[in-house]
Amino acid sequence: MATLVEGLRRYYTPQEVAEHDTAENCWVSFFGRVYDLTPLLDANKSVLAQPIVDHAGQDLTHWFDAVTQDVKVHVNPATELRVPYTPMGRFIHIPPPEPTTDWVVDFEKPWWKDDKYAVGSLTRKTRKIRVKNMLTRQDHLLEVCSEETMAEVLDRYTAFNSHASSYTWKYTDSKEVGRVLDMAKTLEESEIPDERGKFDHLSIDDEYYIPTVHLYFADDLTVA
Repeated sequence: MATLVEGLRRYYTPQEVAEHDTAENCWVSFFGRVYDLTPLLDANKSVLAQPIVDHAGQDLTHWFDAVTQDVKVHVNPATELRVPYTPMGRFIHIPPPEPTTDWVVDFEKPWWKDDKYAVGSLTRKTRKIRVKNMLTRQDHLLEVCSEETMAEVLDRYTAFNSHASSYTWKYTDSKEVGRVLDMAKTLEESEIPDERGKFDHLSIDDEYYIPTVHLYFADDLTVA
């Protein structure tokens, strides 16, 4: 697995990937990983870049074979040869349908097999959580990745409060009032269950109940 660049997350939501939807800022996902293809497009400004640009910010798993994780192939009816299946258009690192002197293999591996473009993983499931600051009485609704620890949720919350680390994070349920959360655990491990399955079964809107974590001021302000 590629080493993540400092400042990037372990997991991303589909919405976060979708925000990177231009040639100058192009992320895609496939097979549960997230890739930043911006450097690839910077280095390859030919027409072969267009199919990738057209699908920037999207999941490309359907471009690839689930077993080989290589580009899907089909039999060309004209030549009866197995060739890459690219209904979206031939793209970077896909050879031409017929031999040509213009085709130069100047890359070590195709981009879809190159971990240097990996920036993290795509979450298997997103969750919503409400964070309420008991000092300021402000609350914010966050969409987080189910695999993230509470510390990673805190990191997301710093977009709203740069001093989030100066607070004790607590959760109240039927078992305990104001239970201090272990920031190394996920929401599920913290016994903050995802109730959406029950809501769907009862035809209740997902927004009917969103778990709320309460923040209590703990010590001196951290550096902004």
